[in-house]
Amino acid sequence: MKKTTETYPWQFTSVGGAVRVNIQSGEDIRHLGELDRKLWTVLSCPAEGLEFDGKTLRYIDSDADGQVRVDDVIKTAQWLTRVVKNPDNLLLEQDSMSFDQFNAEDPDGARLLGSARQILSNLKLEKDSIGLEDTADNVKIFADTQFNGDGIITPASAPDKETAGLIETIAGIASEMDRSGVPGVTTEQVENFFAACADYAQWQAEGTAEVFPFGDKTPDALAAVNAVKEKVEDFFMRCKLIGFDAATAPAVDVNVERIAAIEGSLVGAGEEIGLQPLAKPNPEGLLPLKAVNPAWKEAIGALVALAGIKEESLKEEDWNALVGEFGPYTAWMDAKKGAAVEGLGLDAVKAILKEDKKALLLELLEKDKAEEANALSIEEVDKLLRLNKNFYRFLNNYAVLKDFYDPELKAIFQAGRLYIDQRSTDLCVKVAGPAPEISSLSGMYILYCHCVSEKLGKSFNIAAVLTAGDVDGLREGKNAVFYDRDGNDYTAKVTSIVENPLSLRQAFWAPYKKAARWVSDKIDRSAAAKDEQSMGNLTAAADKATDGNGAEAAGAVKPGFDVGKIAVITIAVTAVAGLLVGIFAFLKSLSWWQWLILIAAVMLIISLPSVFIAWRKLRRRDLGPVLNANGWAMNAASLVSIKFGKTLTSLAQYPKLADVDPEARKKTARRRFWCWLCVVLILACLGLWLCNILLPLGLRSPLF
Repeated sequence: MKKTTETYPWQFTSVGGAVRVNIQSGEDIRHLGELDRKLWTVLSCPAEGLEFDGKTLRYIDSDADGQVRVDDVIKTAQWLTRVVKNPDNLLLEQDSMSFDQFNAEDPDGARLLGSARQILSNLKLEKDSIGLEDTADNVKIFADTQFNGDGIITPASAPDKETAGLIETIAGIASEMDRSGVPGVTTEQVENFFAACADYAQWQAEGTAEVFPFGDKTPDALAAVNAVKEKVEDFFMRCKLIGFDAATAPAVDVNVERIAAIEGSLVGAGEEIGLQPLAKPNPEGLLPLKAVNPAWKEAIGALVALAGIKEESLKEEDWNALVGEFGPYTAWMDAKKGAAVEGLGLDAVKAILKEDKKALLLELLEKDKAEEANALSIEEVDKLLRLNKNFYRFLNNYAVLKDFYDPELKAIFQAGRLYIDQRSTDLCVKVAGPAPEISSLSGMYILYCHCVSEKLGKSFNIAAVLTAGDVDGLREGKNAVFYDRDGNDYTAKVTSIVENPLSLRQAFWAPYKKAARWVSDKIDRSAAAKDEQSMGNLTAAADKATDGNGAEAAGAVKPGFDVGKIAVITIAVTAVAGLLVGIFAFLKSLSWWQWLILIAAVMLIISLPSVFIAWRKLRRRDLGPVLNANGWAMNAASLVSIKFGKTLTSLAQYPKLADVDPEARKKTARRRFWCWLCVVLILACLGLWLCNILLPLGLRSPLF
């Protein structure tokens, strides 16, 4: 397979420590399909969540899988350079195109030119160019069109007022939003509407006189029966129990104790009274319709009136016969069809079926569908204009990554700016969540933060890269403020930290800070242990004093005098004293310049390994693993050098103040003096210790 550089003369440039293809002409864009995949900086990136026009990304993501891959970019480049006359204009990133920029010799270009003219005609504009502001509002474009190819018709699509009214009626039951921004109806909704009308009319025709035992009052009578049905059947069951055993009468009758327990007026106790039997149970099983529970008197009265009951009492078989009369009506209601159009009324439904405009509506829908290609072409003009403005910038962030290394620009993955610990960083990337195991490979110091805006109702995670300053005050749980590219603020909380060197200066002082922290922790642990021991001794002494064991403790046998321990301690003290005498004698023999050389040498010995390791890591800082956590597939290194890193993080700069408190200035000077003195003494002791090791080996320097 031949190299792509042999088929097209690509130009290359060095960007971010890597050689990358340099896209600098429309012909370069036209030949992107010939560029070897191994030479692309990025192989895939997400189609959303970037600081880039979302519609443009969706246009490039031709297969709509949520990832913009190389094939998507190539396909877009080939289409774009074919429908425009001069691809070099793509580098201008203009948001409008004159009609002479369309390639009318290409079928697609000619179709898009016609669509562009149609858009301006719909908008009643007369000009020889079209811009994004003209294609941004579909509703405006299609507002006065009878058919717009979306498979939906509106009242504006109707040839007369009657048909328009019918479309409005159908849309009132089920509708879809038309491209013009008006509710309309689809083929499926028209079919369903007329089917519902036919079903409803047929169902109503089946409602003969036999179905309505009480005429027009049948629905109300059934409702009255259902309202008391459970209570009536409960009454007859109580009567059956009394007939079975008279001893059950007190148990199934009114509960006098519960009634007596009601405090105050009984007027408001209707719910409690309603729980009592419907009437006084009797072995005959007769329901006295005029002597029922007061809480149910109104419901029973409505039943008597609607059902036309003449008797003063009701037997169970009479009740069952009454309920059975509603059987045909209940079966008819259960078989109801066309309920969707019931609200129109039977007369309106019959009128609609008589006019039978279903065929006319379906014909209008077919005419609308026939305009689909033209409508899609109109939308494709928006695609062309957005790509004309944004595609070259996208390539600079995808194929080259040029925008990231330009101090005047920001890459499309840079989400905003994080302010924390007297600094701000512009290298903030939205991520799904913390991924320290991946991002640690970048060699960067990364703060993973969860950002929340109560005002906007949004939350997301970011990976914020720090490239300058100290890290002493940074920790998990620390709060910060994040500003997105639109200036909206979010509360940010550090959830995870990936530690790596920030600078050579930090690396130089890191060993001393670690030593100071170790000493401080040692002192704190020792003090805590002694405090705990002292409290334990005091507690033990108090226990002995209170339990009367003082005499026993006084009579206890004390451990004997250990001569061996004393001898060892004496030898150790003598050796230390001799070493100190030797150290002071050696120090006394040194001149001032030998002191300086010694201190410098010791500091270099201590700090040089840390600085060397930091220097190697700083040279190899790579943005790739960070972007990997945001769904990018990086194909080339994207190094962040020490010099470039300083442009990504800004530190607080304070002016020198002349009116600082003199006492505070003195305290600061004294504190600084004692700190430096301690450092010098520690380094001097370490240097002498090193000399004592080297002297027996005959490696003493001529300086000494």
